[in-house]
Amino acid sequence: MAHQQQTREFGNATEGLRPLWLRILQFPLIRILLLAPLLFVLMGVSNGFWGGQFADRPPLAIGSAALMAALAIAVYVAFVRFVERRPVNELARAPLARELGGGLLGGAGLYTLCVMILMVLGVYRVDGINPFPLILLSIAMAISSSVFEELLHRGVIFRNVEELAGSWIALLVSALIFGLRHLGNPEATLLGALAITFEAGVLLAALFLLTRRLWLSIGFHMGWNFVQSGIYSGSVSGAFKQPGLFRATLEGPEFLTGGSFGMEGSVVAFGLCTATGLLVLHAAAKRGNMLPPMWKHSGR
Repeated sequence: MAHQQQTREFGNATEGLRPLWLRILQFPLIRILLLAPLLFVLMGVSNGFWGGQFADRPPLAIGSAALMAALAIAVYVAFVRFVERRPVNELARAPLARELGGGLLGGAGLYTLCVMILMVLGVYRVDGINPFPLILLSIAMAISSSVFEELLHRGVIFRNVEELAGSWIALLVSALIFGLRHLGNPEATLLGALAITFEAGVLLAALFLLTRRLWLSIGFHMGWNFVQSGIYSGSVSGAFKQPGLFRATLEGPEFLTGGSFGMEGSVVAFGLCTATGLLVLHAAAKRGNMLPPMWKHSGR
């Protein structure tokens, strides 16, 4: 928190030293308009490789997803360094392994807990085991979706809106954009998109706020998406569905199964993930990681 406040104070002190064109480029809304479309295009290219051209060659799909994810990170880092002209603290390398690994375990574990609850309720049933290679394409999907979506929604949208309007408004705006963007998925439903807004939009932003870095949210997103498809053969937000390790049946009321949208539209996932997000958000607030709006800070 102290680092964030010092950065703002330094920025205010040097405001008059920067040329007008640089101040325009560095304005948070302009940064969103410049970087978000670029990452969105790169995400489309990545999807075209792993989900299209290499869909029948999973090792190449994984490789292309990893390379495109690395390119997206490089573009993000270059933009922050040369346009925003600051250290890329949200992608600091020292905590990468610890936070990415913790996120992977957290995402995989929370989705597994959802599955276990549905198994107890008789909604999810394992009928057998599929060939192991079927999980490979899900690895490519999880790498691409987690890196691109976290850079876009938490790294660009949340962080820049937060700089202007504070953490709470940034949380609301980024969660709504994240959830409603899923309406473009082939099997999307309005209820599913709204569920994603609260259960994932809030939780993933809270994970970013907890550390002020992206690795934890990237790892959580990656772990959740991978086990959802690659292990439990679920539909990922109505956009990606193929057999995973477990040959499974998901049958029951739509409010439990999530219908065509997948388990993310289930009240079980909604309840568990939203509750987890609120707990993480509370922890982030206790650490003093919530920023006030720019106008309140400027008025001090």
